[in-house]
Amino acid sequence: MKNIQAGMLAPVPGLARYLTFSLKPDTDPAGALKQLSGVVDGDHVVIGLGLPLVLAMDGHIPELRNFPNAVGPGIEIPSTSGSLWCWLRGEDRGELLHQTRTLSDRLASAFRLEQTVDAFRYGPGLDLTGYEDGTENPIDEAALDAGIVQAQGPGLDGSSFVAVQQWVHDLNRFQAMSTQEQDNAIGRRKSDNEEIAEAPISAHVKRTAQETFNPEAFILRRSMPWADAAQEGLMFVAFGKSFDAFEAQLNRMIGAEDDVTDALFKFTRPVSGSYYWCPPVAQDGGLDLSVLRR
Repeated sequence: MKNIQAGMLAPVPGLARYLTFSLKPDTDPAGALKQLSGVVDGDHVVIGLGLPLVLAMDGHIPELRNFPNAVGPGIEIPSTSGSLWCWLRGEDRGELLHQTRTLSDRLASAFRLEQTVDAFRYGPGLDLTGYEDGTENPIDEAALDAGIVQAQGPGLDGSSFVAVQQWVHDLNRFQAMSTQEQDNAIGRRKSDNEEIAEAPISAHVKRTAQETFNPEAFILRRSMPWADAAQEGLMFVAFGKSFDAFEAQLNRMIGAEDDVTDALFKFTRPVSGSYYWCPPVAQDGGLDLSVLRR
């Protein structure tokens, strides 16, 4: 498929920046989005539209909805809706800064930049805990099947839905755990990334084993570590042909199925949660927003 925002399927870059925009009152979002032509290529800049923006444009995207505000024992999963999400991908922090300035300037008539998060690749693709992230990611045709909308018609085919969460790690608490406790929390050995068959049912790998759901809950993860002067953690980013697979995994993580919560919550918590629709790319290279003009 040639109309996909290619950055969704590409490996994570060395550096990234996540921008979240809100919509200003009484403005023309469609006019502002047109200003992105020639800047957004779907590769170095991946764009997602939130439900508030789609509704403001009198549009309807099947499957697009608000991020669920969920709770479990001692756990809260916040919902923090955004109007527009940009994932800037690159290898040079200066270039990401200038891309941010360009995007903000072109969107300024209708959008306000609310949050900027800088992220980076750690080693070959590790979480800051030192464990490999996205080991069970689908690849090739399986990645297309899990992450990309198909057979839904022009304007929808080639699009994707993305769940975005910022997680804050308590690395002091994690590092105070023994190696065995750490491995059992993840469900893999850090030393060789092998899954631990005898790990407890609360292990993250067992909570989110994609093939154990009915239907199977495969998602395409493109998460990256982040850090600022005060905190650090993981920007969780998961693309899907709908949000159903992500929500199935999330519900099991918080114990909605069996009252067993994911061991990840011993040392990390999400502080945001948003859903976006990532439109396909038009033949001229811009975003294909034709489905919003029907």
